[in-house]
Amino acid sequence: MIHYQLHCAAAHEFDGWFKDSDAFERQAKRGLISCPVCSETKVERALMAPGIPRKGRTKVVEAAPEPLPEPAQPIAGGVIPDAVRAALQKLRGEVEKNCDYVGNDFAEEARRIHHGEAEPRGIYGESSDEEAEELADEGIGIARIPWVPRTDS
Repeated sequence: MIHYQLHCAAAHEFDGWFKDSDAFERQAKRGLISCPVCSETKVERALMAPGIPRKGRTKVVEAAPEPLPEPAQPIAGGVIPDAVRAALQKLRGEVEKNCDYVGNDFAEEARRIHHGEAEPRGIYGESSDEEAEELADEGIGIARIPWVPRTDS
């Protein structure tokens, strides 16, 4: 994965992660990257300072992480604060209530809906990182959200 600082035509700055520089170029060329502030799709990489230590500078060693506070729940990639976890649980409930679960057929069903071969509706399910990138490259808008456990389990 590669991290880029980005900016839109309206000068809003934000960052993004991409599989590689070609993935960024393909998505930007097709207008698939949009500014989170104004939705502008004319997005470019901003100048970034490389992380090269100066000569004679000692390498900074990070201290061991402190133990998690009791109410925080660990998830893949880090810790979600209680308020965010509650919002994600609410989002999960709304998705389950208002969308059709299509399981591992998510990418195929998203394509069918996009091409008018299936009824337009909200769907959710599983897809690999590669399938999600292919959908984005094809101009099929999807969103990936952290799927936190239900509050009733």
